[in-house]
Amino acid sequence: MTVSEIINITMMQGFAGLSLFAVLLLMGLGLAIIFGQMGVINLAHGEFMTIGAYTIYMVSTFVEARFPGFVAYYFPFAILLAFVLAFAVGWLAEWALIRHLYKRPLDTLLATWGLSLGMQQCFRTFIGPKEVSPALPEWLLGSWSPQEGLDIPINGMFVMGLTLLVTVCVMLALYKSRWGLRVRASVSNRMMANAIGINTSRTDRLTFAIGCGIAGIAGAAFTTIGSTGPTSGSLYIVDAFLVVTFGGAASLLGTVASAFGIAQTQSIAEFFLTGSMAKVLTLSLIVLILMIRPQGLFASKVRR
Repeated sequence: MTVSEIINITMMQGFAGLSLFAVLLLMGLGLAIIFGQMGVINLAHGEFMTIGAYTIYMVSTFVEARFPGFVAYYFPFAILLAFVLAFAVGWLAEWALIRHLYKRPLDTLLATWGLSLGMQQCFRTFIGPKEVSPALPEWLLGSWSPQEGLDIPINGMFVMGLTLLVTVCVMLALYKSRWGLRVRASVSNRMMANAIGINTSRTDRLTFAIGCGIAGIAGAAFTTIGSTGPTSGSLYIVDAFLVVTFGGAASLLGTVASAFGIAQTQSIAEFFLTGSMAKVLTLSLIVLILMIRPQGLFASKVRR
């Protein structure tokens, strides 16, 4: 194997890691908002990702059957619908369940685990137990070859662009919008935020719903690189929690950095080792670093 081939393989493997990074970052952003800003351990977060993925599949099936000429254009609209549906279900879940369990982390964990199992059963009952894939537009298929022997998938570049757009929007919303100001005030001092007129209950509900909506976008991105089944989201929930914990529970910058580090380590290790051994290596490195720095890579300084 020549040096050029090794470089090309390393670059393609690194780009495969970027695709995984994009999905982990989208999952981690939603979870960082819910867990980092609200302190809620949401074990059903993966199922909100599955809602987004199934939304893409159902819109694809509908458009292909009724409006085949629109197949090339439906995908961006389906992503928006995935966010809206996951947002709506998240809003309902917070109103019906989560709001009664604040400051009771064990109860919240058990309740969201039960919600996760219930949502998975709903997927099996109403959509089916088999994995499905949407009909992707032609502009998402194929690859770009900047040089001979180096092929970069177009769907991966699209997912990266989508992830960058969502990340920038979340950062701007958190630090430049009225909602972001209320969230940061509630995290800093909830009692004082209530005293100055901030409706922290409504802020919590909106925050939870936005985090779930971002998970729906992660599911929409996931459909471009894999098939969707009732348990697809649960396969990413552990990695998403690792991203948030490793980066720092309330730090969006830490979420970005940890998602990139975990994805690249796992992807490059999989080229030299088996998939399971790559996961063991990645987890071992995370545990080792957290033993040295338990607060995560970027710990937020919050006044209590």
